[in-house]
Amino acid sequence: MITLGIILLVVGFLLGIHVLWALGIFLLVVGLILALLGAAGRAVFGRRHYW
Repeated sequence: MITLGIILLVVGFLLGIHVLWALGIFLLVVGLILALLGAAGRAVFGRRHYW
């Protein structure tokens, strides 16, 4: 999710498509939150690890 967010950020910035840029930011933030929760040992959506 983090990788997809970064790809959408770059593509949206280079092509000037603001919707892709906004989706990239959203996916990047959600991916980072899920990764941090998983690294802290908390179960995320019933799973101990998030891939």
